[in-house]
Amino acid sequence: MAGIYGIVHDQLTYTISPEYYTKFKFYQFGLMDSDDKVLFRNLRIDVAIVGFLATWWMGLLVGLIMGLVGFIHKDAQQMFRITINALFATIFVAFLTSLTGFIYGTLYATDIAVDWWFPDNLTDRKSFILVGIMHDFSYLGGLMGLLAGIFYSLRKKRIQQ
Repeated sequence: MAGIYGIVHDQLTYTISPEYYTKFKFYQFGLMDSDDKVLFRNLRIDVAIVGFLATWWMGLLVGLIMGLVGFIHKDAQQMFRITINALFATIFVAFLTSLTGFIYGTLYATDIAVDWWFPDNLTDRKSFILVGIMHDFSYLGGLMGLLAGIFYSLRKKRIQQ
């Protein structure tokens, strides 16, 4: 699920700042060589690869923790149902947090000085910053979502008793 989230998230952010990918992420993930040639002819495929590679590990970590927390429930059926709902809550919180990053970045952050590395030939600095903020907020959202999912699972356990 995290990989799919990453694919969708990065498709949206690519629409905002293609340069974030073509001048930064594609190099970071080894999808563009020194001759500035991308792996696939369709950049959206490369964006999908970046999205998946950037998020699968977060899904593994969240799934492992949520699965362990799920053992508090009385049977496998409850564990499965509650843990799946907790995972959807995690994704929802991550999305809302990324959306918050978009709003924050649009209103405030793109006009302030940030101490980031920027490509020399960057043409749309504000959009580049905005997408970077959205990505940072999304990872923060994954952590906040994990905490929300744990809280949800613990609350369901308490209600069942």
